[in-house]
Amino acid sequence: MSNYKGYRDLIVYQKAYKPVLEIFEFTKSFPADEKFFPVNQIRRSSRAFPSSAGAAWVKRKYPESVVIKLLDVLEEETETEI
Repeated sequence: MSNYKGYRDLIVYQKAYKPVLEIFEFTKSFPADEKFFPVNQIRRSSRAFPSSAGAAWVKRKYPESVVIKLLDVLEEETETEI
């Protein structure tokens, strides 16, 4: 793990960030009446996944905090999926 300089080096972060960009691009094509709430919610929940993974990295010295952050990741992933 010493090769990691920060959370952006984590494979899980990199794999989580790519779909965020795809979601942003995809939601640009939504109808105008759906642009505010549904698009905003989808974008925020998709962004929360990699940012929570980054927060878990920062708290890596405290295993309980990492578990809590990773549970947040699962919650956000489920929200995006729905």
